[in-house]
Amino acid sequence: MAEPRVPGDDTDALDLPCGETIRLGDLDLGMRDFECDCGDTHAVVMDVHPPDRFLPEFLVEVLQEAVETTSEEMPEFGTPHLLGIAMEEFPEQIVSADASDDGDVGYALLWVAAFDSRRLHEIIVELVIELMEHAVSHGDDEAALTEFEEQMLEFDVAEFVETYRAERDLEAEDPYA
Repeated sequence: MAEPRVPGDDTDALDLPCGETIRLGDLDLGMRDFECDCGDTHAVVMDVHPPDRFLPEFLVEVLQEAVETTSEEMPEFGTPHLLGIAMEEFPEQIVSADASDDGDVGYALLWVAAFDSRRLHEIIVELVIELMEHAVSHGDDEAALTEFEEQMLEFDVAEFVETYRAERDLEAEDPYA
């Protein structure tokens, strides 16, 4: 049974990296960016957003097969893991909220970043590349590592993100994009 909320109750409030505070109900499933009172645009990610918001589906499948998770709540590599990696690198610039007890918002986990969704997208791609390079470096195949490193020298993260976002049409009204 839902508990009534007392006016001024801040249990559904989230302190943003910029110092502003928002209510979880101010964000909807279709948001990827939040225009903040501080004047900045903050990236918004929810657990219901699929990981292919950031990465091609084939790569998500590879990561799901290759990365072992230790969480019973999230047994498959996905968006929470991507945001966990980003939070580890930027602990002061990404905040999260557990809204699993709030049936009104439509999501269980929320992340809001100090930067916009395009920059967050670039960061996630960069971190996944680092993860992949680390994995390849632990293999026994020096040729594979050399080839991977050579390919990454030619890989332009900003160009990839621009192309991927255009192909996915992230400006459309798709709540899960």
